[in-house]
Amino acid sequence: MRVFSFVFKAAIAAHFLLSAFSDNAQPGISEFYSASAEVKSWYFSLSDLVLVIGAIAGILGGLRVYANWQMGKHHIDAQVMGWFFSCLFLSLISVFLRGLFRL
Repeated sequence: MRVFSFVFKAAIAAHFLLSAFSDNAQPGISEFYSASAEVKSWYFSLSDLVLVIGAIAGILGGLRVYANWQMGKHHIDAQVMGWFFSCLFLSLISVFLRGLFRL
């Protein structure tokens, strides 16, 4: 009797899961297009904001490296590489996202 009860409960659970997936076979096509249009509308403003934040962070990083250099810490290669590659990342991610959203 316990095996029958377990099989019956499993069948009911499988039925509800499968019916939930079959009702929405192709969900979200119109939502995807509306989200894509919304991203295209605010992408350039966000892109400019990210570049401004990156420029400010780059200036602050440059000042930090300069201050360390002036204080006699001449082993600043890791800091310079970190700031350089973060600026490179910001530049390349904008190109990648522009290609991703076809802008």
